[in-house]
Amino acid sequence: MRARYLVVAALALGATRAAAQQPAGAAEPAGKAPYTELCKRCHGVRGTPPPSVLKKMKVPTIDASFVATRSADSIVTVLQKGKGEDMKSFTGKLTPAQMRDVAEYVRMLAAH
Repeated sequence: MRARYLVVAALALGATRAAAQQPAGAAEPAGKAPYTELCKRCHGVRGTPPPSVLKKMKVPTIDASFVATRSADSIVTVLQKGKGEDMKSFTGKLTPAQMRDVAEYVRMLAAH
């Protein structure tokens, strides 16, 4: 019986530590919602394009090498102007601030 209490206490302590590591009420990154709405269909939830998309078009994987060669400003430029036939401009769909948030979110995806 005592062992059961020790297990419960250890689990409670672990949950308390996990909660302390994540700020209470921590909001999602500002760029996540527009990315999810407009980008994930082609670029995937975590930056890896789905195989069905890759069969139709060339879509980069968002990883460390992607962000190593692209600044947030260059990502915003692509969002503003589009790229090639497949990546259309998001001007009119996203505000400049939202584009910046999406660019920062894209760079963050590579870190995880």
